Amino acid sequence: MADVTLPSLGESVTEGIITRWFKKVGDSVARDEPLFEVSTDKVDSEMPSPAAGVLTEILAAEGDTVETGSRVAVIDENAVAGTVSATPVAAPSAAAAPSATASAPAPVKGDTAAATGDAPAAGVVISPVVRRILADGGVEPATVRGSGPGGAITRRDAERAVANGPTDEVVVPLSNGLRRMGQHMTLSSQSTPHGFVAIEVDASIFDHLDALGRHTRDGVEISDQMVMGLAAVRALGEFEFLNATFAGDELVVHRTVNLGFMREVLRDGMLVPVVHAAAGLTLRALARRIHELFERVSTRQLTADDLMGGTFTIVGPTGPDSLLTNPIIIQPEVAVLSMGAVRRVPVVLDDGVSVGVGRRVVIGLSFDHRICEPFTATAYLERVAELLAGIDLDSEH
Repeated sequence: MADVTLPSLGESVTEGIITRWFKKVGDSVARDEPLFEVSTDKVDSEMPSPAAGVLTEILAAEGDTVETGSRVAVIDENAVAGTVSATPVAAPSAAAAPSATASAPAPVKGDTAAATGDAPAAGVVISPVVRRILADGGVEPATVRGSGPGGAITRRDAERAVANGPTDEVVVPLSNGLRRMGQHMTLSSQSTPHGFVAIEVDASIFDHLDALGRHTRDGVEISDQMVMGLAAVRALGEFEFLNATFAGDELVVHRTVNLGFMREVLRDGMLVPVVHAAAGLTLRALARRIHELFERVSTRQLTADDLMGGTFTIVGPTGPDSLLTNPIIIQPEVAVLSMGAVRRVPVVLDDGVSVGVGRRVVIGLSFDHRICEPFTATAYLERVAELLAGIDLDSEH
């Protein structure tokens, strides 16, 4: 017998929702064949079978929330397909039971929502039909009292709620993504002695980029954050202690730069997909890699590997008028670079008297005080500014 367990799905991910079984009890399954689909706050993934044989037990039903490492099924490596009779899905063990705080919703077949209490809690499974009716009517699921079994929301409940309109007060539970982001950031802010410095730098290179065009010769769009990321990576070659992670009380300095790009996920916090081995990439290659990652973010096709192994992170401008953000360090990393929007501002010209219009951007560094102090952090930012101005856009575009 081979136990099927829910594997680790990335840093800080401790549970997932079983959204679909590709096999039923009694079916034969090949090793590495997709067996079930799992959804987390970060990624949807198809889980391969760890062994070949016949699926004899399913211990977690579609819609169940299970912890990583929990048993979800059993495969008999010696059985013959068709000799195992289908049995009801076993009740999940305590380790695999739905979390009291639940996680992000995942659609399943049917027309009701499994919920507890008077209204659905965060992470409740609601059928696509019911969810669409509520969304089209502008009604939050948390405001609807379900009349189905266990308080489930039926189609009639949804239609009645839309007809009556939303309530004046809406209780909106935190999504699994926001909840976990808050937990991780709280841990980081409490355990890491944060420091922060910022400088304003010449951003004339973006005039040159606008003149060349905002797409590489391969047709990939170039953002300000990508250009800044290239300079940040190159500066790390001279400030290696910033490209590091903590392992307990030991600082591990990495020779390979795995650059994380923070990306907002609508209503669900943020993700930080990672460009592995970013040192040595041209702007064109870096833009292509980031574009591929962001495409997978948009389609929820990120893998666990896309989110793991980061050694340094960059946060782009949060809006067209943002000056800067002061981000919390993403543990176990020791620094994160942030940039504001590239702006046109009055600047003193080279003659020291005249004033003209120039482009400037503010960049900042959140750093762990255990590895450096403000003077060294500022020196790193100044080197980033020098390398930014020296990027050969004509050859790397």
